[in-house]
Amino acid sequence: MSTGSDQQDIKKEKILEAAYQQFLHYGYSKTTMNEIAGALSMSKALLYYYFPDKSQLYIAVTRKLANDYLKLLEDNISRITELKEAFVFQIDTHHNFILNNYNFFDFIRLNEQNMPDTIWEIVDQIRQSEMDLLGNAIIAEAARGKIKPVDNPREIVDLMLDALHGVRVGSAGYNKKNSFPRKEHLDEIHKKRLLLVDIFIKGLMH
Repeated sequence: MSTGSDQQDIKKEKILEAAYQQFLHYGYSKTTMNEIAGALSMSKALLYYYFPDKSQLYIAVTRKLANDYLKLLEDNISRITELKEAFVFQIDTHHNFILNNYNFFDFIRLNEQNMPDTIWEIVDQIRQSEMDLLGNAIIAEAARGKIKPVDNPREIVDLMLDALHGVRVGSAGYNKKNSFPRKEHLDEIHKKRLLLVDIFIKGLMH
């Protein structure tokens, strides 16, 4: 028999899913709490009971997306036995994550210079988890004797992630104040990141 707490959790999950679909389809600015409540056949008052405003709901959906993304990485990278494959999986997964949720991220894209601290905390959570997963993949590759032992795997991954983040298609595709790429440039960025990883892995082998 489910408890009241279980029922609340189920209701929250339904709210998050409905809100995600609204944000994904219409973007943050064009989505209203009324529309989300309507999609759920729920009163606006009840929706506000769970989430006091649209920004808090957006942050909760963002956190759920981040957790789903990290679970996908953890479930796969931990069982991959080739270092290059581990990095390629991270790049491919990240590419698909941004591509499939591009419209959802309009809030981040448009407010990159003035985002809530909570969003940056989620971004940092993703970064730290990626560093742990890929750092462990480097350690495992060294244990298999395929690369030389590395003293500072997390620092190396940190540098590599910085380099991957810094890959740019060209100045025409970017506003100087924003680093979030335009959708039409995502495929080219993806190809360049794969090339960079290939160079990086070969460097670890020498």
